Amino acid sequence: MCGICGTAGFADQRALERMVGLMTHRGPDDHGTFVAPGRRFGLGNCRLSIIDLSAAGHMPMSNEDGSVWISYNGEIYNFSSLRAELEAKGHCFRSHTDSEVLVHGYEEWGLNLLSRLNGMFALAVLDMRAQPGKLFLARDRFGIKPLYYTQLNDGLIFASEIKAILSVVGVPREVDLGSLHRYLAFLWVPGPETMFKNIYKLPPGHYLQWRDGQQSIHSYWDIRFESAPARKEGALAEELSEILERAVKRHLISDVPLGVFLSGGLDSSAIVALASRMSSEALKTYTISYRPEDSILEQSDDDASSARLVAQVFQTNHHEIVVKPDVADLLPKVIWHLDEPVADPAAISTYLISRAAHPELKVLLSGQGGDEVFAGYRVYRADRLARMLRAIPYPLRNGPASSILSLLPRLKELVPGVRPGLILAAHRYLTKLLQSVDLEPEQRYVFSRSYYTDAQEMGLYTPELRGALTGSVAGDRHLAYFEEAGNVEFLNKMLYVDLKTFLPELNLTYSDKLSSAASVEVRVPFLDNEVFDFMSSVPACLKLNGLKTKHLMRLALKDKLPKKILHRRKAGFGAPIRMWLRRDLREMVDEVLSVKSLELRGYFDPCAVRRLIDDDREGRADNTYRIWALMTLELWHRTFIDRFLPD
Repeated sequence: MCGICGTAGFADQRALERMVGLMTHRGPDDHGTFVAPGRRFGLGNCRLSIIDLSAAGHMPMSNEDGSVWISYNGEIYNFSSLRAELEAKGHCFRSHTDSEVLVHGYEEWGLNLLSRLNGMFALAVLDMRAQPGKLFLARDRFGIKPLYYTQLNDGLIFASEIKAILSVVGVPREVDLGSLHRYLAFLWVPGPETMFKNIYKLPPGHYLQWRDGQQSIHSYWDIRFESAPARKEGALAEELSEILERAVKRHLISDVPLGVFLSGGLDSSAIVALASRMSSEALKTYTISYRPEDSILEQSDDDASSARLVAQVFQTNHHEIVVKPDVADLLPKVIWHLDEPVADPAAISTYLISRAAHPELKVLLSGQGGDEVFAGYRVYRADRLARMLRAIPYPLRNGPASSILSLLPRLKELVPGVRPGLILAAHRYLTKLLQSVDLEPEQRYVFSRSYYTDAQEMGLYTPELRGALTGSVAGDRHLAYFEEAGNVEFLNKMLYVDLKTFLPELNLTYSDKLSSAASVEVRVPFLDNEVFDFMSSVPACLKLNGLKTKHLMRLALKDKLPKKILHRRKAGFGAPIRMWLRRDLREMVDEVLSVKSLELRGYFDPCAVRRLIDDDREGRADNTYRIWALMTLELWHRTFIDRFLPD
């Protein structure tokens, strides 16, 4: 893991050093800059040493004659085989890093190198073999590693983190109102836009070329679902098991200690089961849990116990981190590291567990990507349920269902031992399901993924913002991706959209940013090329079998995991924000979302926001995530728009 940055069209040594300095947490082991002759290009890097810890891995790195330079962030898991191929072609190496493989790989194959890489990466290649030189930026298939860019006059500025771009003199800090509208709906900003006007994310699977003041963006890889010849599910499960073993083995390559995030769910437990068989010593595993009194309003309390079971079965060196964070102090730090507002409490948990693991290791394996690759989210099952319910006449469907839903909240008092959070989650899920039955499938998906309809958002805005956003559709990016997915089964269409939006813009973003904040690298074996390429050819019915999610994955792991874990219901990885908002953050909510604060900002109707807060506190509605999103947005605005101080 590293931080990369640079410029094209101009170069300023002090600006590069300032950019690198703002990202030192991403790479505290080494740092460097390079300004090309003629001062038309500049590269910067801060390095977290993982492969080849020696000074030979210093970046920016060049080839022998200094005509090709690279600044790179990530890990290439097939770098050894690529190196052997390059050596056979006569290339000489001075280090054992994957970085140098990329330098010589670009010399040999040009941009065709990108399609040969199995790994996670964001890279910048400066090619000065032909004057005046050209710059290439590229990002891995799924966007595991972030990369942002902006145009400034005739120049280009790029970096792993937006704060580094903002530190360059002349870069404006303005809110993109369309992104604000999408953020409120989903709790994160769909790409390629960011919350900053004219600052963009390079899309996953794409590269950017800059030459003579002109830039162009191209796709080098895209998601495709192509059915393979029919095979029995037993044979497919056996092959998947072998593929997962190879993928985890590749992701264990490291010259520094590593461990595994262990939530106790299926995905992380699978990583532990596979990795423990390949480790010569007890695998280090890390679980975070919150005090029972903090978590009573959440939907699950068995994460820690499930993690203990997995740790015991596989005899790991287990670390259970029970925390009572000072969330009022922690939240602004998390927002600073995220760059954009991300209103998912899992970001806080990721930061806390990475910070706790850092003294012992630099690398953590994670089960992220498992839901998108193997079809694990409830939204997929909800689509199937909605199709079944749609066959029932509306009066028959709506009457009994409404009666049942009205009774659900009372179960908290009627059934001893039932967690209030579980009832809230069930009520929210079933309510959304019934409300979406008669929508078209694509619209139903967007509705299920969002926290407001467009009309509800417009009701929250001031007249001025409402006028500026007339006709805006928060789900426009999602709907466009449904079109791009092509003529495939609807489950695969939903997977395509999640792999383009939910995975890179939310899950991978907070995972990268908050682990990097603690100088820890997170690896995601389920996004290995071989794993995805295999699963993309598996029939949809073996991913979601009836209402059973991750069907083929469960078959592949049936002899590797305890049955309790194998069939455990889906539980989110988050934090106890309901209790925090009602207790620890109550004063912060009232200050940050006060009438004075909201009127000063000019985005939201103070009366509408107050109703959200009061309805939540008095139990009339569960507005937890809406309030969290509004509070996060205001704190982000204060941090990055009002008083961003790069020095």
